[in-house]
Amino acid sequence: MFIIFALFFAATCLNASALEDMEQLTDRISVEFTGKTPKEWGENVTGVKTRLATTEKVLALTMDACGSPKGSGMDQKLVDFFVREKIPVTLFINARWIDANPELFRRLSVNPLFEIANHGMLHKPASINGRSAYGIDGTRDLKDLVNEIELNARKIEKITGKRTRYYRSGTAYYDEYAVQVSERLGHEVVGFSVLGDAGATFTASQVEAALLTSKPGDIIIAHINHPEAGTGAGIILAVPELRKRGYKFVKLSDYKLK
Repeated sequence: MFIIFALFFAATCLNASALEDMEQLTDRISVEFTGKTPKEWGENVTGVKTRLATTEKVLALTMDACGSPKGSGMDQKLVDFFVREKIPVTLFINARWIDANPELFRRLSVNPLFEIANHGMLHKPASINGRSAYGIDGTRDLKDLVNEIELNARKIEKITGKRTRYYRSGTAYYDEYAVQVSERLGHEVVGFSVLGDAGATFTASQVEAALLTSKPGDIIIAHINHPEAGTGAGIILAVPELRKRGYKFVKLSDYKLK
């Protein structure tokens, strides 16, 4: 039975293997998706996971590191707070951020508190036909989409020895086929149920207020790459109150997602 399952898994799962080059991978996925016309576009299209599948008083704090000339910083005070308070966090890391902070990325990746997830190569919205969000052009076609997800997955795996299993696109926008392509590449697409900092634009008091609306099983999105923003201070304010309310923080991988 085990051998049959292993053969079935190998034949059907489109996680890219080390032996499969990008062209082969793209060709294989294109067989399924070429000619498709998306009908959905947004943050919560079909297939995006926005919550933990539990009623327990747990919360998943997910932090994006987007990487750009203005987005390659690190809120070290917030990282230190997570470490000091032993708060698990899932970090969605963009390839440009890794390139700007290679040693810091390595330190984060070996800390068991932090789970590394995939935030793409160039922080593009995930589209099979080039749709845009917030003025940012999306991936223009299937090949561009596969590159956006897979190249960063391989980059992270080369550094850490572990392949990512969660993906969040730049802007967190998708069409429904982009979500399916991500799944074929072995990634669950993770959205959010609590908007923690609105792209690092909230003040500290707004971040605190947003987090204090959390309910059991919520996935919180915020940003760790803008130390000048109110994100860090707001999280530091909210966490003690959430703990007082009986909440525990967990990684995405600690629970099934829905």
